[in-house]
Amino acid sequence: MKQHESSLPPGLTLVATPIGNARDITLRALDVLSSADVLAAEDTRSLRKLLEIHGISLGGRPVLAYHEHNGAKMRPQILAAMAEGKSVAYASEAGTPMISDPGFDLARAATEAGHPVTSAPGAAAVVTALTLAGLPTDRFLFAGFLPNQQSARRRTLEELAGVPATLVFYESPRRLAAMLRDAEAALGAERQGAVARELTKKFEEVRRGSLGELAEFYENSAARGEVVVLIDRGRLENVSGSDVTRALEEALQTMSVRDAADYVAQMLGVKKRPVYQEAMMLAKELRE
Repeated sequence: MKQHESSLPPGLTLVATPIGNARDITLRALDVLSSADVLAAEDTRSLRKLLEIHGISLGGRPVLAYHEHNGAKMRPQILAAMAEGKSVAYASEAGTPMISDPGFDLARAATEAGHPVTSAPGAAAVVTALTLAGLPTDRFLFAGFLPNQQSARRRTLEELAGVPATLVFYESPRRLAAMLRDAEAALGAERQGAVARELTKKFEEVRRGSLGELAEFYENSAARGEVVVLIDRGRLENVSGSDVTRALEEALQTMSVRDAADYVAQMLGVKKRPVYQEAMMLAKELRE
């Protein structure tokens, strides 16, 4: 058998893989998967199927499983390969490595050992859902999976209630209805949201509405497949003048008057004109 020859430099390349449609892979990702000396994957079966679909031969290269249950055991082996001057490609099961994925420890260990780490970017369910949800995208908070236990889940949602950013969660279809009821209780029935399901696949669906409407729908209609839940940004209540002043003083250290006013007004959910007027006065005082 012909010896594999790598065109990749030594080190670790994190490879994003499709979240559904196998054609949503980048040309660069295919190049990396074709060229790396060693392939590692959260799910080797998924990676082998992807390679087969795109006609990539292993050529005798090792395919190593790296997941949350064997990371401590496999990291030394993968780091040893890099120390020998080999190139390693790590692929998530679906989407971008490090986004609800066990590759974090591997990338950190490679960096600490002095090996180059780079990324071949691509699909990510969180970004795909944001583009389709119809909610603000200028600022968002990805919170991964919420706790399984209801009390802990509600407590986490309550802590996020005032965050001035669109909230994004991954969720199990089995827990979706319960999670939406908890979100309704913690954030309010009228707060807007969206449920994105089976993104890029045949039965892709994005359902939008209030949290109350979404909770009622999914209590009566079982969801299937991968689910992303998005919730509109919070609005802080009872914002005081001192809250605005403190926020402006901090923002003006790195921003122009206009940018600081825009930022603070949006962050605190207040009218922009009085914030802009105060920002001009504060900026004048800082100059004097």
